[in-house]
Amino acid sequence: MTEIEGEKKNSPVVALCMELVSRPSITPKDEGCQQLLATKLRDSGFHIENFTHIDTSNIYATHGEGYPNFCFAGHTDVVPPGELSAWAYSPFEPVIHDGMIYGRGTADMKGGDAAMVIAAKRFVEKHPDHKGTISFIFTSNEEGDFVNGTPHVVSRLMERNEHINYCVVGEPSSDKVAGDTIKIGRRGSITADIKVFGIQGHVAYPHLGRNPIHEAAPAIAELVSYVWDNGNDYFPPTSMQIPNIKAGTGANNVIPGELYIQVNWRFNTETTAEKIKQVTNEIFSKYRLNYKITWSFSGDPFITESRELIEAVRASVMEVCGVEVKESTAGGTSDGRFIAKFPSCQVIELGPLSETIHKANECTSAEELDKLALVYEKILERILL
Repeated sequence: MTEIEGEKKNSPVVALCMELVSRPSITPKDEGCQQLLATKLRDSGFHIENFTHIDTSNIYATHGEGYPNFCFAGHTDVVPPGELSAWAYSPFEPVIHDGMIYGRGTADMKGGDAAMVIAAKRFVEKHPDHKGTISFIFTSNEEGDFVNGTPHVVSRLMERNEHINYCVVGEPSSDKVAGDTIKIGRRGSITADIKVFGIQGHVAYPHLGRNPIHEAAPAIAELVSYVWDNGNDYFPPTSMQIPNIKAGTGANNVIPGELYIQVNWRFNTETTAEKIKQVTNEIFSKYRLNYKITWSFSGDPFITESRELIEAVRASVMEVCGVEVKESTAGGTSDGRFIAKFPSCQVIELGPLSETIHKANECTSAEELDKLALVYEKILERILL
């Protein structure tokens, strides 16, 4: 780890962030990140449970007991750095330059992990007899297929009748300054991999072949123009996109024998995954296509309508950062969708700026990470004191 400016000692939040970033935990690897976080939490009296499952490291940490259970959720895995020549600094050798911490995972989401852990440590050291439970869920497979990560932990907790009442996910949610935007919900996501089968042949003898592109074109057009819903007060209308389509041999004289279409929906609470499956099958069946669909379900949409946690966040952000919070449901999915399955659980996402996530030269502000930790601590005070 390096600090280019080096004039002052790093804060505990910044130091922990940099130590996490120095571990190349490309999903689903953890590379000791959770052991580091567990040690920090254990030193402050947290009980640590290991929920490692198959290829994924997971831990569940708790302090206190009973109602309410206030959970911080995060992930220790990162996406690959990509082309190293695009980085000004080595992605896993974090540096601070002009107040910004550079390195893969600084924003998504080891900065948030560090801020949450230090905030909880400070809170329990000041208030060891706080009401209820403070918990942490950390996984090493949020950026990957996610199945063995947070969903596994949630399932285990549900099996033993444990309940999470409030959850702050430290994902990068902010826009211009720390805390200016929080996610109060997310859209669901489902993908269809569709194969339409025809008969390969010579283009000069079309009566001897059957072109699946031609046959599927009306179905594709109908699917693209279908209005799934009109959205609601929290979400825009459900969006359907075709990210991939492929057919043919590359030769200009061959009718293809198969067409591959990949379709993704980002859907709101007005539409269900079952409706999407039903309508899609109805459309493709309507045109008498010989087809097969393989579905990949990533998660249902969720929304936090109860105001207690949201108002605690708004007040804490104003107190520490002096900014008004914007509530949003934009963006992709997060592990909040799994924790939201606990009945009446209030889930929000609050974390660093999202501008550089998954990019070369990913970075986050050292000063704003410290502010973020203070915001987390104030939220705990408002909920658990």
